[in-house]
Order: sequence, then C-alpha cells, then structure tokens
Amino acid sequence: MIQLVSSVRADDLDDLDGFGQTVMTAEDLAHLSQAEPGKKIHYGLDRWQFGELYLPDGPGPFPVIAYFHGGCWLAEYGDLTNSRPIAHALTDLGLAVWSVEYRRIGNEGAGWPGTFLDAGAGVDHLFELAEIHSLDLTRVVSMGHSVGGHLALWVAARSKQVIKSELYTDQPLEISGVVGLAPVPELRMMFEEENCGNSVRKLMGGTPVEFPERYLAGTPSSFAPIGVPQHLILGQYDTTWAPNGRTYVREARARDDEQIIVIEAKESGHFEMIDPSTMTWPLVRDAVRALLSW
Repeated sequence: MIQLVSSVRADDLDDLDGFGQTVMTAEDLAHLSQAEPGKKIHYGLDRWQFGELYLPDGPGPFPVIAYFHGGCWLAEYGDLTNSRPIAHALTDLGLAVWSVEYRRIGNEGAGWPGTFLDAGAGVDHLFELAEIHSLDLTRVVSMGHSVGGHLALWVAARSKQVIKSELYTDQPLEISGVVGLAPVPELRMMFEEENCGNSVRKLMGGTPVEFPERYLAGTPSSFAPIGVPQHLILGQYDTTWAPNGRTYVREARARDDEQIIVIEAKESGHFEMIDPSTMTWPLVRDAVRALLSW
C-alpha cells in the first residue's frame, strides 16, 4: 500500500522535499472502486454515453460539478469507478455531481470527433436533468483528472469553436469555472512525448502535421482566454504529467488569459488529488468552494 503523509502538519508542507514521500500509483487506486455508484443515466444511444448523477440532501437548487475521469482516453484504463469517492465527497458539500462517461479509444465511435462530442453532449445533458432535478445551471463547474482535466477545460472553451468545426455546438451549456486535477490539456506536447503509448495519436486520428486543424480544435489553450476562472492543481511529485499542465498555463497566459490560478499540491503526485482521504483533498475542496462562492 501507499505511504500517506497524514502525520505531517499542514504547516510543515514546505519541508516535504526532504520527507522521502511515497506517492500514489495507479495500482493504489483499487480501494476507490468500492464506493457506491450514482444514478446511471444515458445522454446518448451508445452504451458508453452515460453518466452517474449524485444529489445531496435538501431542496436545492444545487450547484453542479460536471466531472470527467482520466485514463489516457483509453478504454483499457480508468472508468467511473475511481471517480465515485470524490463524487460522494463533493455531494457531502451540498453539490450535485454529474460524472460523465465517454467513448474511449477501443470503444466503437471513439477518437476524433466522437470522444469530444461525447464530452460536450454529456455536459449539455444537464439541460434535461435540470428539468427533473433541482440543479442550478448558473453555477456549473467542470472538473477532471489527467486527460479528464483536458476534457474539463475543453468543454469550458468549446463555445469558441468555429461554426465549420466538427466540434461546433450551437448554444452549449455555459461553464462557470474549471477545476483541473493534474490536467493534461496540451495535445501536441502529448504527441511529442509519446505519453500513454502515444494515445493522443489514436485520439486525433493522426499526427499534428497530418491534422493540424484537429489539434487546434481539441487543445483548450488554442482558445485562450476561454473566459472562465480556472484553478489547476498540480502535484509537486508528478514529474510525468504536471509539465503538460504548466505548459498549458504558459500558453494560455501568453494569450492574455488572466483567470488561471495554479495551486501547488506539495504533498502530491498524480493520483492523490482524486482520493478524498489524502492531504491533497482540502486543496480540491477549497478550489471548488472558491469558484462557486460556496
């Protein structure tokens, strides 16, 4: 099992460089799958076009978290099971959570443009859910981990898609803010570094040279400033993925996006931020509260 640093006081976090911390790995996430699922609701006809809805007690209307899990956009890695503990933790704060599944590489119809269209359609399904449940659609925060963070940023930026784009949607649901948990939004960088067996090449159907317009349309920083506040939580020990998030920050700020806050998780690798039992959870909780004034 992992070695958590729960014995370290918050005041001591600046000293963790020398603590010898063991960070979580993907194998350490098995305990997260034991949490109860939310209510399964389909937003499309495909078997993978569904989400899980979590509602807090009370009359509402509830602010909403639209959540995207990670897993390299690959069907073989990750699904909604590891997202359930964070969904329950957010629901305990009085928030509704709509955890979106989407077609991933290995599923029929995944890749370009299907995976992107699923992310958008999943979020837009909140229009229908709000007709049945007490949801406050004026306060919707998109949140995602790893490549789910890419999708969370992308859905917040998609109103800027040009009409001729395959990813264009007329009147998409307006996003109030983004919480990126170790987000991986820079697709060209993913391709160059051949991460996840170069899954981004499979996602986009080819290389940036072959399909420059696809990489442009699928990369959130291409549309900066995206017009909403973004809180990005990056793990100090996440040497593989945090550089991609930091590149996004540089690219977006170079395009005058002044609504980005970087939150350094000094005790975290790549996975601690999706486990509410770790010391990183308060950073996630407080980022959500700040965006929703909750």
